[in-house]
Amino acid sequence: MSRNIFFYKKLQLKDSFETRIYLMFFHYSIILLILKKKSVKYDQKSYDDLFDSIENNLRELGFGDVSVNKKMKDLNKIFYDVLLKLNIGKDNFEINEKLILKYFDYLDFKNTEKIKDFSEYFTNFYEFCFDKPSDIMIEEAINFKN
Repeated sequence: MSRNIFFYKKLQLKDSFETRIYLMFFHYSIILLILKKKSVKYDQKSYDDLFDSIENNLRELGFGDVSVNKKMKDLNKIFYDVLLKLNIGKDNFEINEKLILKYFDYLDFKNTEKIKDFSEYFTNFYEFCFDKPSDIMIEEAINFKN
C-alpha cells in the first residue's frame, strides 16, 4: 500500500525509504485503531512481522548492527507517535493534519489540495477497512483502491 502510485504521482511525495515506512505506519495505525474500536485484540505477530521486515530491509540497504538498532528504536517511536496522534475525531475518524505535516513536511499548507487528498485517502481507507470483518481486515486492506 505504501507503493500506491497515488502518493507519488498525485501528491508528489518523495519516493524514499522513509516515506514508505511512514505510509506503512499510517496504514497499520488505522487498522489498529479500527480493531480497538471493534474491541478486537490485535495479533502481536503482525506487529513483530512488520518490524522484522523493516529491520531486514535496513540490513539489505547496508546499515550495520549499531545503525540498525538505533534506526529501529527511532522508527518504533515514530510508529507510536503516529498511532497515538493519527485520529483526532471523537466519534468518527478524522486525520490529524499536524501529524501529516510532521512526517510529510513538504506538503505545506500552501497546497491545501494535497493535504485534503491525503486526508481523504486515509479516511476512505479507514471506512473501507472498518466495513471488513476483523479476522480478514488486514488481508482485505491490500485490495483498497482510492
